Amino acid sequence: MPDTDNQEPVDLGVELAKSGRKRQISLRAITPNLVTLLALCAGLTSIRLAMEQRFEFAIFAMVLAAILDGLDGRVARLLKSTSKFGAELDSLTDFVNFGVAPGMILYLWMLHELKSLGWIAALVFAICAALRLARFNVAIADKPDEPPSWKDNYFSGVPAPAGALCVMLPLYLQKIGIPITSDWAVPVMIYVLAIGLLLVSTLPTFSGKTMGSKVPREFALLLMVGLVLVVALLASYPFIVVTVLTLLYLATLPLGARAYKKKMAAEMLPPST
Repeated sequence: MPDTDNQEPVDLGVELAKSGRKRQISLRAITPNLVTLLALCAGLTSIRLAMEQRFEFAIFAMVLAAILDGLDGRVARLLKSTSKFGAELDSLTDFVNFGVAPGMILYLWMLHELKSLGWIAALVFAICAALRLARFNVAIADKPDEPPSWKDNYFSGVPAPAGALCVMLPLYLQKIGIPITSDWAVPVMIYVLAIGLLLVSTLPTFSGKTMGSKVPREFALLLMVGLVLVVALLASYPFIVVTVLTLLYLATLPLGARAYKKKMAAEMLPPST
């Protein structure tokens, strides 16, 4: 394994700008962006599969896109190859994968029963995803003051990947045997709009960004067993697992808001003398 600790950071945007003078680009500068492009391919493929009425595989492609989205940033940090180019590519990919693709899948599955109203719901969800990503990018670029470290544990609103996976809950429920027919079109539309609003809301939600960097030694084996168990269950009962995970995530939303308020209240208290 290469020693990444002694490697200098690489910016792919700078590398590409020098392409006229420098014909070779470091492989570690390209690798994270290849992962991002694979995620984009998975998201676009999910749309094609939905157009072919192969909704089970469309869900698998969407889950794969979400997994790859979580990997590209970690790969970039591991290889010290984060760049503005990669950040812009990742943002555009997220809009397609987690804004456009879920709306299209749900429209082709159920929302088309409502004709223009269903299409409007899909549009609103995509627009909310775009606004959420734009706000996130601005928040990263413009930080007047260094926030307290505990705020790294929270997002403002539901992140786009989580929103994309949550918004397809009605489709998961149908796949596990719950009879969701065209009569459910209006409730599904309302649910899609509600998730879209959560994307652009200021509701504090757990981010998990600080999780996974270090694991206590006594929990290492337990964590490995747990991951293997989750992967095995996902392979054997995919729709049940994604349904349970989605419901658990939705259940954490009020818990995250409550924990954030407690932290804010504790920070505003005057120091004890």
